[in-house]
Amino acid sequence: MATGTEPPATDPHPSRGVRSPARAAIAAPHLRTDRWWLAPAATAAGLLAFVVYSTWRAFADAHYYAAPYVSPFYSPCLAERCAPMRAGPNWEVFGSWWGISPAIIILVFPLGFRLTCYYYRKAYYRGFWASPPACAVAEPHKRYTGETRFPLILQNVHRYFFYAALLVAGILTYDTVLAFRDEHYAWGHMGLGTLVFLVNIVLIWAYTVSCHSCRHIVGGKLRHFSRHPVRYRMWQWIGKLNARHMQLAWASLVSVALADFYVYLVASGAFDDPRFF
Repeated sequence: MATGTEPPATDPHPSRGVRSPARAAIAAPHLRTDRWWLAPAATAAGLLAFVVYSTWRAFADAHYYAAPYVSPFYSPCLAERCAPMRAGPNWEVFGSWWGISPAIIILVFPLGFRLTCYYYRKAYYRGFWASPPACAVAEPHKRYTGETRFPLILQNVHRYFFYAALLVAGILTYDTVLAFRDEHYAWGHMGLGTLVFLVNIVLIWAYTVSCHSCRHIVGGKLRHFSRHPVRYRMWQWIGKLNARHMQLAWASLVSVALADFYVYLVASGAFDDPRFF
């Protein structure tokens, strides 16, 4: 019996996407009546704003250190041409031949971690590629291959970027500890910048350990949770954080940009770091 959803039998060029013969032949692009486009549009705007800001700061190669604060975009500083930071993360791995901003070296790792993150994939797949633009809204592409072909198959390196992200988070933790000094490197002081760094590192660690890869490393491949009570407790704790992975992804993205901007304001002389004690 005909249901009214069969595709026309005379179609000489059937598509292989959502209009394929195996799908219901619904003429409308979608049946949603809400403003479904707001979420992907806001996501695209937010990510684009961060890309523009981080690109500007990465290539600026200036105003990234104001004792005792170092921008998270430039830490650790791996080039010989970096501003000298007393007891700071100056590791001159790249000699005088490195001629561009040292931020380009280190940003590869946290950005690689975020670009391959499961949540961020969903965010920019929908926001920029419309794949799909929203739930119950057909994507405009005729074919769908998922992450089985180049370049999206490279998303599988996410687990390896996770290890790099742990190292970067550890270094940023060290930078936060150094932020308890004053501009003369004396310990026992705290400024507004210290508080900014504290909030940032808490959000960075929360986002990093809430990652799906971390959850799998802690509790994956266990046949009996009862035999591994410590890992089970950690898996439960990370699972609760994982449920907030989207919120933590955005919060940490904003906090790392604000931390960098704060250092820029202080280093450029536009703002004096208030001291609490």
